[in-house]
Amino acid sequence: MVEWVTRDGLLPYSEAISIMERRAAEIAAGTAPECIWLVEHPPLYTAGTSARVEDLVQPDRFPVYETRRGGQYTYHGPGQRVVYVMLDVGRRGRDVRRFVADLEAWVIAALEEFNITGHIREGRVGVWVERPDKPRSATGAVVEDKIAAIGIRLRKWVSFHGISINVDPELEHFTGIVPCGITEHGVTSLVDLGLPVTMNDLDVALRRTFEPVFGDVPTSAEDVGHHAPS
Repeated sequence: MVEWVTRDGLLPYSEAISIMERRAAEIAAGTAPECIWLVEHPPLYTAGTSARVEDLVQPDRFPVYETRRGGQYTYHGPGQRVVYVMLDVGRRGRDVRRFVADLEAWVIAALEEFNITGHIREGRVGVWVERPDKPRSATGAVVEDKIAAIGIRLRKWVSFHGISINVDPELEHFTGIVPCGITEHGVTSLVDLGLPVTMNDLDVALRRTFEPVFGDVPTSAEDVGHHAPS
């Protein structure tokens, strides 16, 4: 049983971390169900465990939060759907690489709901889309822009942090960092691609495509109580 919770408004990042850590501990203890938490944040930058100081181009532009999730620098802000994924990876096979691949497949499946083809590229974290509408690169290759970032952390085999998908954020805000340490590619969003997609539209797509990717987790425990993030 996976609980879905949507938080309205802009959630302070420090509050999100506190709630996620508490919920992950409850899941590990078996006192709360797994949870997919859908939020938006005010403009901010986060630094993952592989972040390089030189990739923080404008350190005074927005608040910067150190975090223990995987990855490098990431931007969060209004118009971006942040999907905090609190799942029991221990009961889902204890295969971290497979879990990350499932997260990527989930994002790609959700994008397909809008006829957008997402790609995974070796050496480039996240989900990418081709931009045939842009001039080709100097090598003649089709330009690719990033539309979704992925960074997780595990504690007692329970995941937290997760995914961010660009619906209609201010793309110029990404210029304050080198997103995920990649300089030769840009960032895009569903609206930037010409799609009149709302946050609710994406939420519906995420929910519809979740179970085909992740399926049901084997369980012999009794149902646990309702412990929604607030």
